[in-house]
Amino acid sequence: MNPLCCIAPVSLDSAVEHHHQPPRILAAAAAAPTSPTPPAAAGAAVAAQVVLDAAQAAVAGVLHKWVNYGKGWRLRWFVLEGGVLSYYKLRVGGGGDSAASPAVAARVIGEGGALRRAREEAAAAGKQWKPFGEIHLKVSSIRASKSDDKRLYIFSGTKTLHLRCETEEDRNAWIQALQAAKDRFPRSLTSNDFSPMSDVLLSTEKLRVRLLQEGLNETVVKECESIMMTELLELHNQMKSQQQQYSILIDRLRQLETEKVELERTVVHETKEREAHGYANGRYSGGSASESDPDTASQVADVETDEDEVMYFDTRDFLSAESLRSASCRRRELLTNGCNGLEHIDPAAYVVKTTQYPSVKRRDKLPEPKEKENPVGLWSIIKENIGKDLSGVCLPVYFNEPLSSLQKCFEDLEYSYLVDHALQWGKQRDSLMRTLHVAAFAVSGYASTEGRQCKPFNPLLGETYEADYPDKGLRFFSEKVSHHPMVVACHCEGRGWKFWGDSNLKGKFWGRSIQLDPIGVLTLQFDDGETFQWSKVTTSIYNIIIGKIYCDHYGTMRIKGSGDYSCKLKFKEQSIIDRNPHQVHGFVQDNRTGQKVAMLIGKWDEAMYYVLGDPSAKPKGYDPMSEAVLLWERDKSLNQTRYNLSPFAISLNELTPNLAKKLPPTDSRLRPDQRHLENGEYEMANAEKLRLEQLQRQARRLQEKGWQPRWFSKDDDDSYRYIGGYWEAREKGNWDGIPDIFGQRSASPGWRISGTNPQVED
Repeated sequence: MNPLCCIAPVSLDSAVEHHHQPPRILAAAAAAPTSPTPPAAAGAAVAAQVVLDAAQAAVAGVLHKWVNYGKGWRLRWFVLEGGVLSYYKLRVGGGGDSAASPAVAARVIGEGGALRRAREEAAAAGKQWKPFGEIHLKVSSIRASKSDDKRLYIFSGTKTLHLRCETEEDRNAWIQALQAAKDRFPRSLTSNDFSPMSDVLLSTEKLRVRLLQEGLNETVVKECESIMMTELLELHNQMKSQQQQYSILIDRLRQLETEKVELERTVVHETKEREAHGYANGRYSGGSASESDPDTASQVADVETDEDEVMYFDTRDFLSAESLRSASCRRRELLTNGCNGLEHIDPAAYVVKTTQYPSVKRRDKLPEPKEKENPVGLWSIIKENIGKDLSGVCLPVYFNEPLSSLQKCFEDLEYSYLVDHALQWGKQRDSLMRTLHVAAFAVSGYASTEGRQCKPFNPLLGETYEADYPDKGLRFFSEKVSHHPMVVACHCEGRGWKFWGDSNLKGKFWGRSIQLDPIGVLTLQFDDGETFQWSKVTTSIYNIIIGKIYCDHYGTMRIKGSGDYSCKLKFKEQSIIDRNPHQVHGFVQDNRTGQKVAMLIGKWDEAMYYVLGDPSAKPKGYDPMSEAVLLWERDKSLNQTRYNLSPFAISLNELTPNLAKKLPPTDSRLRPDQRHLENGEYEMANAEKLRLEQLQRQARRLQEKGWQPRWFSKDDDDSYRYIGGYWEAREKGNWDGIPDIFGQRSASPGWRISGTNPQVED
């Protein structure tokens, strides 16, 4: 039952005035006879009743909830009822929260100014409020903080609530109520849950009539009825048993996830206890979550948002194999005839034939490694760096893949044909289809991250990378333009469009995961003047300590168009029991009216589909995939190495003798540690990485003395823009003034170019 359905401000007041006793106890006390009662018996009875009410009746109160480092601690109204802990936003003291607290008939824990103001707002609330969040105690665990006697934590397996009470007594009361409510839900089921159901109603009347028509006697008819009933009941019991086992499995998965989180947090706790608390106290103050409490290592991930919710359909329904085949079929039909009333689609606009681009032969595999790896444990390397910026953490080369962050920028353009298609749609004056293809292009940049467990090399200050891909109609260039903060800028020219941007990637280690928050804007501009801008979403890498490492992307991506349409995409965060992870949903909106004109749906590692119109206005039960059309599909071919590189990614670090003569000395392909790693020369790669990192420590001092990037400069918006000149200098082979940032490239007489083996002298 929704806790907001029982609005009774009087019960709130009376509960507080009588030392938090539940209304049911107060009523019983008022009606009780006045005869003397032994104090011990009375105390035991009251204590038993308190525990009973904690498990069965609603419990409410105001608690401080940690939101994030930007918002800090915020007051929330919490209601515990029916094994579900719900919390609501407050508008206490004129704060910025937009909702008042709901009133419930419940035992109230805590008192003070915040609670009194919350009760006043609850009494004034004129409607039933929707909870901002919920935690089911059946699949959660409760733990008190070891370093703060006013704080407690609730782990649900995929989410953590960090709470703080006004007093230690209030915390103990909350923990007692939460644990009592949780104990009402046993972890395992008994044999009684699998007993045959005696209340199943089955009729054999039709069978009896039919058998009597065949002339069978009453004895045979009864025997047939008995056989049928026995078989049906057996089948029914088997189905019920399977259902119960499935429920047990789901509960067990949630329990294992909760235990794993608690185990990881315990490891983090023991590690942090050995460290001084100066970092936390020096960086955050005034009651922040970092007050010498090691349990707060991952609370930054629990971020509230006031953004509009994006509708999510059940992926088990709409992303079935049959639906996907139907959507692909509709796309093929659209390419030829058009269908489903979408006659405005011009098939010629879809086709950007590869024959107009020259064919270029590129490598399709990496060199065979020359040494055997001796990897080390990641936890032993970074356990001393919890909560710190990862850009300053030195990791062995075993944790890298043979690509730099500059090359990873170009990997986002693997599916650049989507931009070519968008260009053609613009020429057909179809701005909606152009916007849809730009949105698919923005999502496709994440496809290559699936299965990639190694980090790219951090570029040196002034390091560059070029990619001349005439087979895609692209010329790309990137440069590391700042060391502190670490900023990479890129510029790409296609046929009829330009793409540029800069990225400042902030990474933090939170015990069980690494969170990467990109800062920067990507811009796509067509020759006709239409421009689209967007920023990337948050990326997290999980199971750093225990389990299989995987990454996930989540958050909201807003693609702002200068023309008729813009797009909003929501990357859904993955949960442990999510059968269909990596979901992306969104809408294209008319910039003038705000009306939704199309829906995008799919997965960032598989495919994206679109549906014209506003599916949210469709009747209940509408299946959007019945009208969906395939927009983009990932190339799923991978190179069978531990890096899980796509064929496109394998080509990025290829270095031929002819190309080596044209590159500037700052190009990533000439970086020795990266080249040794690609060749499988791990000892030399480690030695070179350490040498270059020692050189890189001078980069900050160099930047403070006024160092400026060679090919980019800041514009009025404090973003980096390409100033030109690189390709002209490359054509002339004029690299005057370009430093050899890699220094002596190897201690060996020479270093080999992959796939060709010629020697490149220093």
